[in-house]
Amino acid sequence: MIEIHPQAKISKFADIEDSIRGTRIVIGAYSSIDSFVKVKPAGGTGNVVIGERTVINSGCVLYTGNGISIGNDVAIAANCTFAPVNHAYKDKSRKINQQGFLPSRGGIVIEDDVWIGANVIILDGAILRTGCVIGAGSLVRGEIPAYSIQAGNPLRHLGWRE
Repeated sequence: MIEIHPQAKISKFADIEDSIRGTRIVIGAYSSIDSFVKVKPAGGTGNVVIGERTVINSGCVLYTGNGISIGNDVAIAANCTFAPVNHAYKDKSRKINQQGFLPSRGGIVIEDDVWIGANVIILDGAILRTGCVIGAGSLVRGEIPAYSIQAGNPLRHLGWRE
């Protein structure tokens, strides 16, 4: 089920797939989904809920997996990947594509007023607290403190918003 607020702006070149497993995809008022953004129901039955006045720039991919919650006033730069799912892989007696998925680590939660730079990858279990900034090219997992500035792989704390 796809719910797009009438005042949200979705590029005609965005690709938001409907789920056959009942996943909800919700886009709030005044949010903007740019060209070549892909929302893909895959890897679970989690919902994707995007708040108000949030911008997702070109080339981002959001897999529904175990769910993604994006707050209000979030800025997401180009080519980011949201992967709230973990593939099973340890059983060498089974083909890799037949092993399914590991238990959820809680999906992805992004609180309000967050800025995510270009080419960031966010994994299952990530929690980005209010006002944090993630630098371009970073890999994010775990909890990121409110108003912190972080970047890199591995992620490093660079400072605080003041």
